[in-house]
Amino acid sequence: MAANVNLNEEQLKIVGELEIEMMADMYNRMTTSCHKKCVPPKYKDSELTKGECVCIDRCVAKYLDIHDRIGKKLTSISAQDEQALKKLQGQK
Repeated sequence: MAANVNLNEEQLKIVGELEIEMMADMYNRMTTSCHKKCVPPKYKDSELTKGECVCIDRCVAKYLDIHDRIGKKLTSISAQDEQALKKLQGQK
């Protein structure tokens, strides 16, 4: 039984590491995308302008909203696939 507990702990550790990696990747892509969209390549000021700040705020909000929607949709599709698989297994 101890082997099962260790395996589950190891699996949880791997899942946690993957989740951190995925969130870091999403953050990096969001940062790059919003920076390209909202901040001109040549700038004189060291601080963001009000317009740039508003643009970045909106860009990040949209990016996170879409990320959330996609996550919910994928979860829904996965649940439907799992239910369909259970039905198929029940028919055999």
